[in-house]
Amino acid sequence: MIKIGGLQKTTLIDFPGHVASTVFLSGCNFRCPFCYSSELVLPEKIKDHPQISEEYFFDFLKERVGLLEGVVVCGGEPTINKDLPEFIKKIKDMGFLVKLDTNGSNSEMLDKLIKEGLLDYVAMDVKAPRDKYAKTVGIEVDLKSIEKSVSILRQGKVDYEFRTTIVPGIHKKEDILKIAEWISPAKRYFLQNFRGEKTIDSSFERVKSYPDSFILKIKEEIAPYFEECYFRD
Repeated sequence: MIKIGGLQKTTLIDFPGHVASTVFLSGCNFRCPFCYSSELVLPEKIKDHPQISEEYFFDFLKERVGLLEGVVVCGGEPTINKDLPEFIKKIKDMGFLVKLDTNGSNSEMLDKLIKEGLLDYVAMDVKAPRDKYAKTVGIEVDLKSIEKSVSILRQGKVDYEFRTTIVPGIHKKEDILKIAEWISPAKRYFLQNFRGEKTIDSSFERVKSYPDSFILKIKEEIAPYFEECYFRD
């Protein structure tokens, strides 16, 4: 059973080139201390957070046929749900494009969704260079599965982007250079600046973001690794 923890009825920025809606699925297998969606990640907060029924969600989509072009499926981490292919198929059968936001930890599910033609765009968060992954996401990780997800997307069978949120105290310039070397060559890579708002680890709420100029300099340095490289403030 899919747990829906939120619905943004209209977005012009989350699905490149499309007017879309964003559905937030509850539950995540990572515990990134800088995450700002604790109500979708921590079981004790999920329990108290209002849920949206699948019936309400699909009734909403029925009313938006011809008005919206796509649906962004994000979390939490959507791929921990075994019913995700069926959920996305229902969305696709209504004529909507689907974008998946994922941490890439479930390469098997990602591969299945792409092979079944259920995705039109994938945004994968690359949290850290390989040697700092577990420390960054707060748990032990199956790095091979994350590496496989990178490889799957680089095959270009679905449009995609990689993205990294740069967090002072966790990421240094050399970490981003290592990530760029690891995931390249690739189609599209976004660098995102951290904003300290209601983070899982409250100490990160006091962390000051890097100056935009710092990230822009990194972007210029790594841009040759990618077809497209952007700074997303």
